Amino acid sequence: MDARSLLTNARGVVRRDRTAVARKSLVRSVLVVDIGGTRVKILASGHKIHRSFPSGPKLTPKEMVSGVKRLAADWAYDTVSIGYPGPVLQGRPIAEPYNLGSGWVGFDFAAAFGRPVKVINDAAMQALGSYRGGKMLFLGLGTGLGSTMIVDGIVEPMELGHLPYKKGTYEDYIGKAGLERRGRKKWRRDVADVVARLIAALEPEDTVLGGGNVHKLKALPPHCRAGDNDNAFRGGFRLWEQTTVPGAKIAPKNGPE
Repeated sequence: MDARSLLTNARGVVRRDRTAVARKSLVRSVLVVDIGGTRVKILASGHKIHRSFPSGPKLTPKEMVSGVKRLAADWAYDTVSIGYPGPVLQGRPIAEPYNLGSGWVGFDFAAAFGRPVKVINDAAMQALGSYRGGKMLFLGLGTGLGSTMIVDGIVEPMELGHLPYKKGTYEDYIGKAGLERRGRKKWRRDVADVVARLIAALEPEDTVLGGGNVHKLKALPPHCRAGDNDNAFRGGFRLWEQTTVPGAKIAPKNGPE
């Protein structure tokens, strides 16, 4: 899919431009920051190898920005894309991350970086980089369970991992804690069961399994393809490769406004 066919509004919702009548943004270079529960990974336009540093349950946004700046000191970039491990509304985190420190809600990322910043849910960013068209379900098997739907170019980040499952939630069983607690054999069985349930409920045309633990599956569940973690960087670049089409409509995220 041509990255120029994507539209992004202030909420981080992305829509595909079907009219192909507008021109590409003039942004020169982008720094993509993918914040995970165990590592923060970065990549800038024009570079092929990403860099990273540890995150963890005490990482604050100020520490994240400092770490990114140190790691990217020899890279030139005009803008920043951030994949945030939690819900995002109007380009801002609306809840503290489960696996990191505090202070993320209300933090001014643009002021901290001194550049324009776009923040999107981390699973949505990887989903955007994986998207090929139609109706796609993305599930990220990592520290938790990331989830996003993209339908005809409209990105809808979701929190499916917190839905009830057995004696806990989906995330309790197929996130990192479930893998460590129950072992690979039971974890793989739970992944297959959860993926089958979500496919049956949401009826996607394309299902992508991404995240750092997808390679621990012996075989992919039926009707799935494996994503690549590097797709998160592609999604971050696509956020700034937007076009503008007069009259484009964005589906409301939380009901009528």
